[in-house]
Amino acid sequence: MSIYGLTKNTDLQEMIKTMAQAEANGTMMYYALARMAREQGLEAVAAAFIEAANQEAVHAGFYATLNGKYPQDFWGLLRTIEKAETNGEVQVMAMASKVRAAGFAEAADEMEVFAKQEGHHGVLLREILAKYGPQEQAVAPGQKVYVCPVCGYEHIGDIHDEADDYTCPLCGQPKAAFQEKQ
Repeated sequence: MSIYGLTKNTDLQEMIKTMAQAEANGTMMYYALARMAREQGLEAVAAAFIEAANQEAVHAGFYATLNGKYPQDFWGLLRTIEKAETNGEVQVMAMASKVRAAGFAEAADEMEVFAKQEGHHGVLLREILAKYGPQEQAVAPGQKVYVCPVCGYEHIGDIHDEADDYTCPLCGQPKAAFQEKQ
């Protein structure tokens, strides 16, 4: 049995949305705490924080699935994510250069590793799409497509049909930010 979308459009939706966000924030917090513990030589503490972070990430994914946050037919979303991850390598490298120019070489070194990882994520997703993904469907004539100006995510269908609190599934931009593709 799938849990996908069980709480979407119910009285539970807002509570589940809040829980998903809290768990996502918890993931970030625990990884940050692990980083700081490691910097203080507290490897056992860092390991405990990483365990908690991994569990929080699973919880966030569970709640997001309950609310149907991401499309169940995820292949179109995956194509957008692949492009974002591939482009992310260049963007993070550019940020690393700015961090280096500001005098933070050690942080910039690590960001350059992250940039390469972003590019690798793009490669992994491209491989998944090639091996398992269905053929990309052309947009039906007359069907509207709206593009997120921040990450490039394409929403197929009239964005105005979405709930007022609809946000980009990749970067969280509100639906008002989307622009109709010409």
